[in-house]
Amino acid sequence: MNRKKEEILSHCAQSLNQVHSLENLTEEQWRTPIAEGKWTIAEVVGHLIPWDKYFIGRIPKIINEEDELPYFAIEEVNGEASVHSKNSSKEKIIHEFLDVRKLLIAQISDLDDKLWEREFHVGDETFSLYEDLSRLVKHDEDHFAQIDRVL
Repeated sequence: MNRKKEEILSHCAQSLNQVHSLENLTEEQWRTPIAEGKWTIAEVVGHLIPWDKYFIGRIPKIINEEDELPYFAIEEVNGEASVHSKNSSKEKIIHEFLDVRKLLIAQISDLDDKLWEREFHVGDETFSLYEDLSRLVKHDEDHFAQIDRVL
């Protein structure tokens, strides 16, 4: 397996374990803000779900080098995820994350190893699949570090 693909898949598999371990949190811990005036752990985990869905929709378009990638209104999507997380149970949010992340893992697993070395041209952008998915990894790592600090 391509080393870059393996790295992304390893991170995604580890993220399943990290989020699954949050099932052991009390409701009070789950609803604890990661810092004063910031999101709760529930909201942080809940907002990772639409990011995964975004990449699930983006990857096929990148591979086909479509000029129009899906638009992601960050503030709007994050706001909706925050509201959803506030109104959903810990179990629901965690299971939604796990289900969607498993879909992303399956999609990445099915990608041909040769795609990881190819440069893609979408609109005016040129990038590799690895560079694109590394953004997801960085985003996850930043948020998991915030959760770890508060716990």
